[in-house]
Amino acid sequence: MSKLGRVLVAMSGGIDSTVAAMMLHEEGYEVVGITMKTWDYASSGGSKKETGCCSLESINDAREVAVKMGFHHFIIDIREEFGDFVIDNFVDEYIAGRTPNPCVLCNTHIKWRALLKRADAMDCEFIATGHYALIGEEGGRRYIKKAKDASKDQSYVLWGLDQDCLYRTMYPLGKYLKSEIRQLAFDWGYEELSKKPESYEICFVPDNDYRGFLKRRLPELEQQVSGGVFVNSDGDVLGEHEGYPFFTIGQRRGLGRAFGEPMYVSEIRPESNTVVLGPVEGLVRSAMSVYKINAMKYEVIPDGMEVVTKVRYGDSGTLSEVFQTNNNKVDVKFYAGVKGVAPGQSAVFFDGDDLIGGGIIYNSQI
Repeated sequence: MSKLGRVLVAMSGGIDSTVAAMMLHEEGYEVVGITMKTWDYASSGGSKKETGCCSLESINDAREVAVKMGFHHFIIDIREEFGDFVIDNFVDEYIAGRTPNPCVLCNTHIKWRALLKRADAMDCEFIATGHYALIGEEGGRRYIKKAKDASKDQSYVLWGLDQDCLYRTMYPLGKYLKSEIRQLAFDWGYEELSKKPESYEICFVPDNDYRGFLKRRLPELEQQVSGGVFVNSDGDVLGEHEGYPFFTIGQRRGLGRAFGEPMYVSEIRPESNTVVLGPVEGLVRSAMSVYKINAMKYEVIPDGMEVVTKVRYGDSGTLSEVFQTNNNKVDVKFYAGVKGVAPGQSAVFFDGDDLIGGGIIYNSQI
């Protein structure tokens, strides 16, 4: 047993999680690698070749590194746990007219819980992943901090983690630039790994065609929601569409018809199968409500606190104020208008580099 402790490392087969495992091994931790099979893409009926974290190639890549480095590696099948919760929620949210973020849900409820469960079974004090993030501590509470590499920072998708998860989680890559991680892989003799491309796909929708996934998951859906209408903000009918679940807030391309000028989805009304379109200015919102709050740095997000709020992963953030309405809900007022606030997506609050907390957007105000 290493004096530093035993750590269970989630290894997807990609460069980030692989280098995280190698770094901890080099530092002297007793590393145990684990690869989680979350999804069998063949069962979704997609046409694209299976890729990403659940492919046989990725699993073999992770195992090969573990063998070469001389530490144990295990493969666990959590498809049942994953499918019942993450995929059902993904479908339900689109049917409700919202835009889900399955990666946040998976991190919060599936992957970390699965890792902690296996860590306990294998006598591992810690778990580690290849996320680009850091952990801070204040007043006995731990919280996520932004990574050194702003272009790779993944703090946004980690807002839902509980304190028990944070106290046992390590993020070895948070102090490094992505270019440095690639160089480390190259220096350790893994030239092919150092050039491995990024993957930004949802693991169970590797072709990025969520509409096709919904249709395959619910064969009756297309018929049930056909014949919906596009309207403008005044309620004037602009034409028909194939069904409200196949659109997201802020969408401009793929509307299925031309309107003579750029038009964006500004609202989805599932009860009437209506999609509201308008110019880009119609996407601007001045406030929103957020629920399912997870306060991270503080036990409760301070009422009236000034924060920078991110409403999607690639958002640079907007200066805002957060107001408590109850323990599981806050109202957010933006200092400047924000485009494309989509119910179902995550809202994450920052004070500098510190993640204060986050939640799920459920409505917005003009």
